[in-house]
Amino acid sequence: MSGPRDLDYWSFVELAQERLNSKFGEHHRSATEVLLTLNRASDIVTYDLEAAVHRPRGRSWSAYRLMFVIWLAGPIEPNVAARLTGMSRAAVSNLAKPLVEAGILEKTPVSHDARSVQLSLTEAGEKEIRDSFRAQNEREEAWVEVLTPTEQQILVMLLNKLITNRSQFDVRGRN
Repeated sequence: MSGPRDLDYWSFVELAQERLNSKFGEHHRSATEVLLTLNRASDIVTYDLEAAVHRPRGRSWSAYRLMFVIWLAGPIEPNVAARLTGMSRAAVSNLAKPLVEAGILEKTPVSHDARSVQLSLTEAGEKEIRDSFRAQNEREEAWVEVLTPTEQQILVMLLNKLITNRSQFDVRGRN
């Protein structure tokens, strides 16, 4: 009989399903498998993008996400950046501080609220995000090239269906 050291991820999923069946009988087996697989795929891709693209540039995946949102949305307040990145307001604040110190982001006061600021990219930040995006987009293409264009569209539709209109879950506005 093989032990835990002999398991790979997929044999672990199979083992988990067998053990869950024995402990809980009829559980929602396919739901468990879908979400285990979704989480695994997300973790693997995120780790790869961070390791191959962002860490060599001295940035984290989270910093890239924040810069990407600001790049495309334009100058925005931290609460909007938090909503668009799916991060907490505190996470955005913690990420922004070193990016401001590095000359990548700029904070400017907003006229309608003396307590808030807008985050925007500096010229150096614009260059960095363009370069990072190009590298990431090439890596993204390498990841999805195993899927046909139709399969890519179907996957996006299925994932959107999974995550939209889920009012029964407290997702803190991360939609």
